[in-house]
Amino acid sequence: MTSTPNGKHPRDPANGTRAGAEIWETIDRARRWLDDANGTDRAEMSMRIVKIAEEYGEVAAAWVGSTGQNPRKGITHTQQDVVAELGDVAFTALVAAASLGADPRKVLADVAAKVASRLDPAEADTIQGP
Repeated sequence: MTSTPNGKHPRDPANGTRAGAEIWETIDRARRWLDDANGTDRAEMSMRIVKIAEEYGEVAAAWVGSTGQNPRKGITHTQQDVVAELGDVAFTALVAAASLGADPRKVLADVAAKVASRLDPAEADTIQGP
């Protein structure tokens, strides 16, 4: 995907469009839903973090399935399946961060800025949070 001059991807749903706002709203709705259904004690927060590992396991299974590594099963997944599972990991991690009281937009912006500073310190200043 190519970048525009402002560094945003033209088809990126999180680039300030209504779809981008809906992502953050859905993360908050998911957090509230879990809070209401399961509470917010330390054990529940632990489960939300462990859920990330479960989702990662689904990525690994999809990747193995996309390579046909298991001769008994053959090819069972596509690369798009792997990408979708990676999205589940990211979403689950952001819900967990929100559950711990963090702003998921800031979490993601801070990580992006940290990575950008490693790639090119001059570009780190161009990445800002909400």
